Amino acid sequence: MAVDYDKAYKLLAAQERVSNSKAKELIDKGLVSVGGKKLLIARGEIRVDTKFSVKDIAKIKVIFEDDDILVVDKPAFLTADEVSKKFPNAILLNRLDKETSGVMMFAKNEEFQKRAIKEFAQNNVYKEYVAIVEGKVIDELIIDKPILTTKDRGTAKSKIDKHGKSAKTTLYPMLVEGNKSKVKLVIESGRTHQIRVHLSSVGFPIIGDSLYGRVASNVNRVLLHSKITRIFDYEFISNEPKEFKVYDFS
Repeated sequence: MAVDYDKAYKLLAAQERVSNSKAKELIDKGLVSVGGKKLLIARGEIRVDTKFSVKDIAKIKVIFEDDDILVVDKPAFLTADEVSKKFPNAILLNRLDKETSGVMMFAKNEEFQKRAIKEFAQNNVYKEYVAIVEGKVIDELIIDKPILTTKDRGTAKSKIDKHGKSAKTTLYPMLVEGNKSKVKLVIESGRTHQIRVHLSSVGFPIIGDSLYGRVASNVNRVLLHSKITRIFDYEFISNEPKEFKVYDFS
């Protein structure tokens, strides 16, 4: 018996009763999964009887605000630019990848922005992340490898390259179960996809990272979270999202 196929975004549009463009946007954001695996290609052919699961995006929460700085808890699946549009009178200070959640900071005025940029440039900003990775991490590890970033049709991709910019990531083991580990990461500088590239380069790719690792069952995002940031006398903390609680290994 012949099985009919159609483009994924068209079938999703019919299932969710949304426009084709909205369905494509949902897939491109990484919000759609089939059988527990993230759907990656909106225009790919798929069986017409496929059932899709669509994840909701969490709301942006304000962690702290005063006259100089606005700090938000960025949910996964929103780009830094999309978050910025919600706060048009503030100036973005740090970027997170689309699927990375956690602390994102904005300056409330140009004077504070200039002071903050100087702190970043001098590596005086403490940036701590948590990630779930493949492999058993049992020792502290310093990854000091230059990163080169290129763009192809607006999409950035990074790699370890001697011609790249200096980048340093320190990896601390937290918990291990089976062949998975929960790790703390502290970075100096902040190159594009730095943590993801560094971890992949030492054999500990982040779970859910389809670009530098591989897609994982029942995980529809990169399991990387910006947990603690310190700048000047401020400290900002974003609690780990529920996706990480599954990996508490308790």
